[in-house]
Amino acid sequence: MQFALSSTGMKESRWFWKNYQHVLAFYFTVEEINRDPHLLPNLTMGFQLYNTFPGERRTLEDTLMWLTGGNEVLPNYQCKTKYRPVAAIAGTSPTFLVEIGALLQLYKTPQFTYGPFDPMLSNKDQFPSLYQMAPEDSSLVHAMVSLLLHFGWTWVVIFISDDLKGEQFLQHLNVEIVKKDICVALTERLPAYKTMYRPGITTALNRISISSANVHILYGEAGSLIIVELAANYFLTRGKVWLMADKRDITSFEMDHMLHSFHGSFSLVQHKREIPGFQYFLKNVNPSHYPGDFYFSKYWIIHFNCSPAGSWCGKIGDCEPNTSLEFSLGDSDLMTLSDSSYFIYNAVYAMAHVLHEVLVERMVQGSPKDAEQPRPPPWQLHPLLKKLQFTNSAGQLISLDKNGNHGVTYDIQNAVNFPGGLGLLVKVGEFSSGSPLYQGLVINEEIIEWPIGFTQTPQSVCSQSCGPGFRRIPQEGRPGCCFTCVPCPEGHISNNTDAEQCARCPPHEYPNTERSRCLPKVVAFLAYEEPLGTALACAALGFSVLTAGVLGVFVKHRDSAIVKANNRALSYVLLISLAFCFLCSLLFIGRPNSATCILQQITFGVGFTVAVSTVLAKTVTVVLAFKATGPGRRMRQLLVLGAPNFIIPICSLIQVMLCAIWLGTSPPFIDTDVHSEHGHIFVVCNKGSVTAFYCVLGYLGTLALGSFTMAFLARNLPDTFNEAKFLTFSTLLFCSVWVTFLPVYHSSKGKAMVAVEVFSILASSAGLLGCIFAPKCYIILIRPDKNSLKGLKNKRNS
Repeated sequence: MQFALSSTGMKESRWFWKNYQHVLAFYFTVEEINRDPHLLPNLTMGFQLYNTFPGERRTLEDTLMWLTGGNEVLPNYQCKTKYRPVAAIAGTSPTFLVEIGALLQLYKTPQFTYGPFDPMLSNKDQFPSLYQMAPEDSSLVHAMVSLLLHFGWTWVVIFISDDLKGEQFLQHLNVEIVKKDICVALTERLPAYKTMYRPGITTALNRISISSANVHILYGEAGSLIIVELAANYFLTRGKVWLMADKRDITSFEMDHMLHSFHGSFSLVQHKREIPGFQYFLKNVNPSHYPGDFYFSKYWIIHFNCSPAGSWCGKIGDCEPNTSLEFSLGDSDLMTLSDSSYFIYNAVYAMAHVLHEVLVERMVQGSPKDAEQPRPPPWQLHPLLKKLQFTNSAGQLISLDKNGNHGVTYDIQNAVNFPGGLGLLVKVGEFSSGSPLYQGLVINEEIIEWPIGFTQTPQSVCSQSCGPGFRRIPQEGRPGCCFTCVPCPEGHISNNTDAEQCARCPPHEYPNTERSRCLPKVVAFLAYEEPLGTALACAALGFSVLTAGVLGVFVKHRDSAIVKANNRALSYVLLISLAFCFLCSLLFIGRPNSATCILQQITFGVGFTVAVSTVLAKTVTVVLAFKATGPGRRMRQLLVLGAPNFIIPICSLIQVMLCAIWLGTSPPFIDTDVHSEHGHIFVVCNKGSVTAFYCVLGYLGTLALGSFTMAFLARNLPDTFNEAKFLTFSTLLFCSVWVTFLPVYHSSKGKAMVAVEVFSILASSAGLLGCIFAPKCYIILIRPDKNSLKGLKNKRNS
């Protein structure tokens, strides 16, 4: 039984001797099958070998000659009836496969392809007799994207061949890179090599040369990808990382300088196992084993500059006995197993297993006619080929049903090129599609050789990453990978790289200076331990002690003229209320609690109401005393009955009622202020009902304003101990303090807000104490001679 092998060994007058390994793999496989006593017993597998040449005319002509079996083209006529081939194993070019497939389909001849998987050829309606040995590279896009993500490459240039295969790859790649925020700087469709100098291609290459992307993805037919040769010298000087599907098919067309242009590139190749015994076969094979193979002898002469034993080229000189393909390196390295050779090995075995199954069936049936003609017609082989499954000698399950192939593994190879055209592909990692998506990548970065111009892992980004504390804003009119970094706004953070939005910190936390994380805020309040709290507390205690001292002086000199003349009972009440006013400021210092929050405002409101109403009563007393000088007047009756003393309880009762309403509707409570100061949470007393607070404060202000008005009107009354002037100054100071308090209080935050209120309490209380009682204490303690009616009369007479 015979096969036909079509191997591409020459293109446009150039010999690509790497492809000769396809022939050697075919030799090895056929011989191995013929030695196997269990596969095709009593039969010898034969073959016919053809070298393909470019051009549709030559392709169709040679195919017809092969089908005819003679040296002339005779369609629908078979010269050889005894040794007619039953299948064809064709080369790597899809164009060639399509051209011969149209003819082979007419005869239902099975056609095996050993080139890369091509989606166009998988159309069974158009090519029902064609079988691709290469598995579908459906996970290649995932492998490439995983490699891009691993190195952080988000800015790439894409080269694809201008055909269906390239377009399908581009569609799949675009879908995946969009999901992973990878952007394409430029996509260039490369024409076939015959039109590589088409108008506009030079302009496109110029755009590529100035692109900021350092990573170039290369995919498509090897013949069309030769277009990159135009820019090879430029890439050599600048340095680009190439990421391609299979470098071997591309380097078959490379020049010496292009070997350097691909230095440091990555090649993703579907993992294949070594063919047992093939390396030994390559080391020992020589042209003497196949004397009828003209190409093998020519290879020997070209690469070893000697003539094989028994060759017709006697002028060159015989080769040494140890001459071997093992010493053939560079662009003619035949020792490294290529994908195509592995697929040829599987294709031959697939055909052998199908023929063996046919023979077994015929032996079981025992038909005499079948025994006379053991070779089955080609069209009968297709049902068996579609369901064929076998395990090759490398331990891999082979199936021509592409729907059953899962879990593809890709070897990631790094191209290392040396002067003189010597190039190596070093495996640096692998990608397994059976792992969770984008998690099946394993790579060893330590052994990677980067392109010329890079001393460390290259970067390929449109914009540098935005670090923590920043967010990215897309640049208008450019891809999503091109953005501008801006700091997060106040109160926000971003703890991730390239964050699109900043997150606001919780109320109890605040951003650090880098705005990369939230820190817990420090709980703060006006404490006794801090200098401001200590100073205010000492001032409150000092003024309260001073008030108590003044009260003691007044009690001790209660029978003196100046004490008696100014209504000593009201003076006692005023001093006691002032002492409470000083002490109530201590409720504002220290950590607030529910009790202190309520007592703060109640004691403040009631205490100051008593003090101010007492000042009002003293003012009214002065006025009544002057008006009651005439006998029988009603004013005298009011003074005698102590009418001014009723002012205090009445005014205080009104304030108490206001406070009761406040406590009954919306009392003060503990609250936190998280916005006043960066990094602090202030524990404060919330006023509760702001309306009630201002009613209390407004009522107090009304009393103070009334006291000031009456005192001002009575300041010049001709009384012996008229204190109206002092009452005027005290109420004026009191009103000034609280009028100033309101704007300052509302413009303050945190501790300052509390401190302003405490200071206002102390200042207004000290103003009442000093303006009213300081002159009296001066007379009592320093000038006792004036503290009597006799002394005052002597002063007036003098």
